[in-house]
Amino acid sequence: MQTTYEEYLTTPKSLTIENMQNIHQQMLAEIGEDTDAEEIYEEIIQTATKYANFRANWLLWDKATKMERDSSRSACHNSVIVKFNMLARYLKMQGKEVKWREALGDEEADKYARKTIGDFACYLVFINSINAR
Repeated sequence: MQTTYEEYLTTPKSLTIENMQNIHQQMLAEIGEDTDAEEIYEEIIQTATKYANFRANWLLWDKATKMERDSSRSACHNSVIVKFNMLARYLKMQGKEVKWREALGDEEADKYARKTIGDFACYLVFINSINAR
């Protein structure tokens, strides 16, 4: 199956690359040199990398494999959301605005926000991966 970025942009609550760059820059600016925040960010990257592996293979797997791995994928996705929420709570306690978290949406109020958060997690993995050259 061939897919494109333009196709992704037609889906509900999709983020442009520019949106993701802005959200990421806001996040990094608030993390700054705070070692505790950096540690949580590293946990986000680790969890997002596991989740991105599920996403990267999803369109390649047959129906039986998808059914077999769906609960693991969902659990990993939940972990990604928890890590983002942990970082946001921590940064708010440090007096930061955390507008980046608001930009990702509230997964409890909007089912598409869950997808948006997953998209952003994959973006972080993309950025981390291309910088590992």
